[in-house]
Amino acid sequence: RQRGPRLSALPAHLLQNIVSKHSSQFRGNAQHDALEFLLWLLDRMHEDLGAGSPAQQTHVPEEVGGPCRVAAHPGSREDVHARSSLTCPHCLKQSNTFDPFLCISLPIPLRQTRALNVTLVLQCERRRFVRVGLAVPLLGTVAELREMVAREGRVPPEQVILAEVSPRGFLRSLGDAEELGAAGEGAPLYAFQPPPATHSGTAPSALPLVGSCLPASLGRGVSPLSRLSPAVPRFGPPLVLREERGVSWEQLQQSILSQLRALLRGEVRAQGAGALFRIRLAGGSSPCAYLSPQDPHPLCHPAVDRALQLSGAGGPPHVKLTVEWDMSTKERLFGNIQEEVVQDAESVRLQQQAHQQQHSCTLDECFQLYTKEEQVLGTLP
Repeated sequence: RQRGPRLSALPAHLLQNIVSKHSSQFRGNAQHDALEFLLWLLDRMHEDLGAGSPAQQTHVPEEVGGPCRVAAHPGSREDVHARSSLTCPHCLKQSNTFDPFLCISLPIPLRQTRALNVTLVLQCERRRFVRVGLAVPLLGTVAELREMVAREGRVPPEQVILAEVSPRGFLRSLGDAEELGAAGEGAPLYAFQPPPATHSGTAPSALPLVGSCLPASLGRGVSPLSRLSPAVPRFGPPLVLREERGVSWEQLQQSILSQLRALLRGEVRAQGAGALFRIRLAGGSSPCAYLSPQDPHPLCHPAVDRALQLSGAGGPPHVKLTVEWDMSTKERLFGNIQEEVVQDAESVRLQQQAHQQQHSCTLDECFQLYTKEEQVLGTLP
């Protein structure tokens, strides 16, 4: 064939006349899609080059491996073909199909992680009440998050309790089998590490307890064991302790006060003072279950057993408690202290900054996603 002028050297009106002679869809002065025109042009060039080759091949043999191959035609052209393989999972028979292509619509990989802040409440003073930022997988499970928190805090994963804590108290604990999609969306996420079993002489069978302090208003004539909506959000840092199931109310009250010693205005005589606060179980089957000061062993109550069963798989079995203070008692012992002050680690800023930026990917990552093996669902005849 005679070699004609280059397309780039043709004036626009001459190029339009040539295209109009070979394709009626591009006649006239209407606007057309640039990709559609490019595909048409490549297809016509593909046909013309193929027709000018005396050794044109209509079949690409399957012997050559790889997802793409090039079959050379002597003296004329090269055809690029893509191989599509389908393997039956039952008989393992493989079927290969080779198709020529002019262009490929590549998928763009989406971001696979999201930024999640977790407040560490660990036994190590250096990592106690520190908020860290993590890049958690979008399709991961809580078990993966527990592993990440354990590495961040340098503690064993089986010692990590994950729970959502709102300004009104505990919402829920997170079990390992749960998906990470909704973790931390209902309330800020906390990671607790209970004291070791040998701490302060406690036995291995001692029960881990996590709690928060909440001011609650009591109206006149209201029973001390009834609950009204709390007037103000919780105050002070969360409590983490370990106690025997057989402790008395006085012993449990003393342990809680010892956790709050740094916040108290002065010394508090717990012995003989009666019940200074109420203790409500969080996360149990009953929405309003309180431990009774008259119970000789309040942690042996059946409601505690039910709360243990609902604590979720993953981490140590534990009980969540909300310590509710009368407003006047709270003001007298703690003043106007509000929610705990948490220090943000540098990772919080870095993860937020990284996930706010526009997601980018390489062309190689697009090809890897395009050629990724897929499971095709079907039915047997």
